[in-house]
Amino acid sequence: MRVARVGFTPLKGGRHLTHGSVELSAIGPVGDRAFCLIDPATDRCLRTVERPTLLQARAEWDGTVLSAELPTGTVVGEPEPTNDIRTADYWGRAAMLRVMDGPWAAAFSAHLGREVLLASAAPGAVVYGASVSLVTSASLARLADEVGGHVDGARFRATFQLDGDELTPHTEDEWVGRRLRLGAAEIEVRSVIPRCAVVDLGPDSGVPDLALLKALARCRRDQQLGFGVDAMVTVAGRVSTGDPARLLTV
Repeated sequence: MRVARVGFTPLKGGRHLTHGSVELSAIGPVGDRAFCLIDPATDRCLRTVERPTLLQARAEWDGTVLSAELPTGTVVGEPEPTNDIRTADYWGRAAMLRVMDGPWAAAFSAHLGREVLLASAAPGAVVYGASVSLVTSASLARLADEVGGHVDGARFRATFQLDGDELTPHTEDEWVGRRLRLGAAEIEVRSVIPRCAVVDLGPDSGVPDLALLKALARCRRDQQLGFGVDAMVTVAGRVSTGDPARLLTV
């Protein structure tokens, strides 16, 4: 097996970008979902399934400068932490977030048609499951056959897409509880990931264009509509596109 794609976004709900490599720390991919948008009236973290046009935002973060490319223009700068610290709701759990000063709140409020604030999040604070996620090209190909068209792995927003002739559709389900070596890092697979309507959205547009949930219901026949797996980092290290990936001995 090999790593066919590395993907993440610094902005929760933003477009899932392809990267050449990522540093896996003990708590997850460095820079992944470092920021999110919150509703200041309810202190809720915005979810892509509720605000699909978030996918139209291309955000990049180098640890100092944050840029956000929106249909209306690009805003760039160094986010300034404020003293406004909030406990926001994220899928029923509390996430401690710090509101950031800068041009992003106004730009995203205009884009989304509602008032929002940009906030920084601790690693993993606004991640639905475990910090790392995996899909395989074999599973994507099976789903593509089901819908009769190409299925971009970015729809599933996985940290890593794995490829290999030895892989069969949904074989990653069998990795739960096992460890994998990816590049210089190691991870332990935790569970199959249940999916929601976000996978039906075009990964760059946010417009529904494929009935993937229905396809999953046909080919998986489970109530959770699982696709791909999530995992925790057990050995930190850098993982790059093309790196070998292998299951470790139990």
